[in-house]
Amino acid sequence: MKLLLDTHILLWLMQDAPQLTATARRLIEQADSLHVSSVSLWEVAIKRSLGKLRLDMDALDLHLTASAIQPLAVTWAHARHLRALPHHHGDPFDRMLVAQALAEPLHLLTHDVALAPYSADLVILV
Repeated sequence: MKLLLDTHILLWLMQDAPQLTATARRLIEQADSLHVSSVSLWEVAIKRSLGKLRLDMDALDLHLTASAIQPLAVTWAHARHLRALPHHHGDPFDRMLVAQALAEPLHLLTHDVALAPYSADLVILV
């Protein structure tokens, strides 16, 4: 299974946080490939600049560089998928992650139950 990590899952993985469930850890360990969107890095940078998140960005960069996580850039195809999404969720970052998962295709690993209506085959709640 190819996984796209949502922003919270990425941060919890990086910090070995207790919020990362055993199921999530198992799925990450068994994944054929792991992906992180540039959207997540953009979200982290914005939240950090607004004081909503305390995180060492250099540590995040090092973690990503040292891991087997593959970067996922935003493409025009992703934007086209975003246009067609029903409005189940209002967060623009999460909506783009859903669109990217649909376009690639990837399974989006998240804890956000508000994303579940998009597709049980697409969104994996942990």
